[in-house]
Amino acid sequence: MTGAELDVTVRKVDGTAVVAVAGEIDVYTSPLLQERLVEVLRDGSSSIVLDLSAVTFLDSTGLGVLITGLKRCRSAEGDLVLVTAQPNVLKVLEITGLNDVFKVHDSVDDALAT
Repeated sequence: MTGAELDVTVRKVDGTAVVAVAGEIDVYTSPLLQERLVEVLRDGSSSIVLDLSAVTFLDSTGLGVLITGLKRCRSAEGDLVLVTAQPNVLKVLEITGLNDVFKVHDSVDDALAT
């Protein structure tokens, strides 16, 4: 996988969309993630578990996609929950204060249990 690639897979678990992302979320790859989140919402899921466990980099453009996704989910009376234990992703969330905005879990199982 090159730096300009992002792998996004979607599966349903008990009616909740689990979107797994692998690679770098940056100015080049953010449109793909944005598109997939919109598709998931359009397909009827209002709550999304976004698994960032395999994300190696997250920039401000990626943060914008996360915030937009959260707003769209909440407008549909759902939520966007993040899953990551990646220190670099957690640090970005902490520095920006977004760890107080998003629910962040260590595992998909934990996120689905809430």
